[in-house]
Amino acid sequence: MESPPLAYRDQEFLEGEDGRPLRILAEYLEPMRRFKAANVQDTVVFFGSARVHSPAQARETLERLEQAQPSSASSLHLERSRKAVEWSRYYSDARTLARTLTAWATTLDSPHHRFVVASGGGPGIMEAANRGAAEAGGKTIGLNIRLPFEQAPNPFISDGLSFQFHYFFMRKFWFAYLAKALVVFPGGFGTLDEMFEILTLMQTDKLAKQIQIILYGSADYWDAILNFEPMVEWGAIGAEDAGLVQRADTPDEAFALLKTHLTTHHLLPQTAQEMRAPGIARTRS
Repeated sequence: MESPPLAYRDQEFLEGEDGRPLRILAEYLEPMRRFKAANVQDTVVFFGSARVHSPAQARETLERLEQAQPSSASSLHLERSRKAVEWSRYYSDARTLARTLTAWATTLDSPHHRFVVASGGGPGIMEAANRGAAEAGGKTIGLNIRLPFEQAPNPFISDGLSFQFHYFFMRKFWFAYLAKALVVFPGGFGTLDEMFEILTLMQTDKLAKQIQIILYGSADYWDAILNFEPMVEWGAIGAEDAGLVQRADTPDEAFALLKTHLTTHHLLPQTAQEMRAPGIARTRS
């Protein structure tokens, strides 16, 4: 009689309903192992739309549509393509900001990699952030998610720091766990979901660290979409909660805010918690 497989080698068990706790635990332990091996202490997370194209790609698409034969649907596509060219500046800005931040972070006197640029690992703003960090010669992280419509990792993520998650909540955990700051570029439901998740943790004092949120592109985008004042007036949030978010419209403005926050709260002085457990930040239990 053939011996049954060891439980931890039983693929049917591991991929079945009863193996779900092990799969969840694996999405906690395996990234932690790799972050420690890469000597990554903390991150700055870039959120934003996957639909933002690089200026070159956006212009190429627009030129192709302009040269095509007109049709009943082409006017809408043409208008969206023109908007995509306008939106592409956010790709350039994310790339510039990530490059500037990484160039500064690599000069810090630390045995660990500090303030590593992290993104969702896909295209658009995510690609731009990873690309800028890679151009500055730093490490950069991609926390990808397996979706029905495949989202492949972009090519600018550092070797060993491209992750593929099945569970959204574990991916969100890793966004929050190491982050010292978030830069939120224009985006849709996913971007808002990720930002409000962190805001809620901050508001309810569930993060045992100072974290910064910067809304990038307020004048053109966020001011028309997010207005916290009615929530303050109705008493849904406190006046101090509206101040949890800062705003910037240029890479220089955003970097100045980041540098001040990261230096004040995470470099001068280094917290006792960071001294005790380098490589991994902690959330409150």
